[in-house]
Amino acid sequence: MENDNFDLALIAWRDDGAWRVSELPENSTSDIGIVLDELRSKQVNGGSLALLAIDDEFFIVIRQIGMKMQMAMSDVMAALDYEIAAEVLELLDLELPADDDADEPAGDLNLLEDLGIDAMELQAICDDDDMYPDEQLEAIARRIGCGDQFVDCVEKD
Repeated sequence: MENDNFDLALIAWRDDGAWRVSELPENSTSDIGIVLDELRSKQVNGGSLALLAIDDEFFIVIRQIGMKMQMAMSDVMAALDYEIAAEVLELLDLELPADDDADEPAGDLNLLEDLGIDAMELQAICDDDDMYPDEQLEAIARRIGCGDQFVDCVEKD
C-alpha cells in the first residue's frame, strides 16, 4: 500500500458474522468525539473498532463494546504534537509524556485479544518501524479477519 502522508479513519464491525469496514467522517482524525459517537452508533455483537492512522506518525485503535471502551495508541510521544493523541491519553487517564520518554504504545494492548491479537503481538506491530501506521492497521485488520474489507475501503478513494 502506498503512503502519501495522509490520515486514515475507518470503522469496522461484524454484521451477521461478516466484517464490515467503512470510512469515518472527515474530521475523525482531529476530533475524538466524532469517533466515539460513530462507535456507539455501530453497537453490534463484538462491538465496533475505530482504526485511525495519523500522518506517518502513529495509529489509534478504539474498541467499543456496550458501555466498555478500550483504546490503544502506537506511540505515546505523539501526544506532544497531536491534539487527538493527547485526548486519547486524557481519556485513558494517563499523563502526557516528557520530552525524553521512550516511544512506546499506550493504553490497553489486550483490546483485541478475543479477536486473535494478544498484547505481545500488538506491541510487536507498534514497534515495527518498517511499517507506516496505515500498514500497521492493515496488519491488524488482516490478523482479526477484515483485511480484505480494510484494503477495499482504503482503495475506494
